[in-house]
Amino acid sequence: MKIATFNINSINARLNTFILWLRTTSPDVVLLQEIKTEFNNFPFFEINAEGYHAVVFGQKGYNGVAVLSKKNVHLLNENLPELQNSEARYLEVLYDDIIISSVYMPNGNPLGSEKFDFKLKFMQAFNEHAQKLLKSHQKIIFGGDFNVILSKKDVYDETPFLNNALTNEDARRYLTALKYFGYYDSFECLNFKDNGYTYWDYGPSAFSNDFGMRIDYLFCSAFMAERLKNCQVDKTLRKQERPSDHTPLIAEFYIENEDKK
Repeated sequence: MKIATFNINSINARLNTFILWLRTTSPDVVLLQEIKTEFNNFPFFEINAEGYHAVVFGQKGYNGVAVLSKKNVHLLNENLPELQNSEARYLEVLYDDIIISSVYMPNGNPLGSEKFDFKLKFMQAFNEHAQKLLKSHQKIIFGGDFNVILSKKDVYDETPFLNNALTNEDARRYLTALKYFGYYDSFECLNFKDNGYTYWDYGPSAFSNDFGMRIDYLFCSAFMAERLKNCQVDKTLRKQERPSDHTPLIAEFYIENEDKK
């Protein structure tokens, strides 16, 4: 099973290049964040024409998450059960017997604001839900834009972000706690030399000079980690005209029942 997570920063603005990427890469599942559209304006026709089903939790102009899959999936949750709110940031589905979620955590800036308070509330609710899922399910994958730089090695230069919600120690502790619960950072499991950057701002030289950061992750349960084949950053979409400021992160898992089909 090949699964990708991608903060697309408006699916309708990037649709043509995204469709070409789907044809070339052919992931089984794509987790999208910041689709920035309501349900009724999502490009279902174009996505379906490429052989994908789409489950969408949208919001006009902001946020919005989606799950695209080659198989039908069953919707489990729109929003975290532990934190009902008006922002479309969490979508959970059942793909065969695997729980898969698209996650768009709040940015939280500036520090000390209501936005930062909401970021921590969201992260706390997410962690509570993640723990509950492990009590009843072996096969779990969370993918998305987590808006946390876990360590100084995950950013080109930590200095500009020392007073920033992305590097705040409380936010880092919440995300690090996933590993103590029993989840694995798919990229970190297999990559020791690559920086794993998934985001570069729109400055004129940020991407060309690799002034990036790692804020997009694919976390998985131990059962899935044991079946992890590879996990890589795909920079092809970031090189296109009018790209998202993020680029996809892709992981492949060996699933026995799929191999037999």
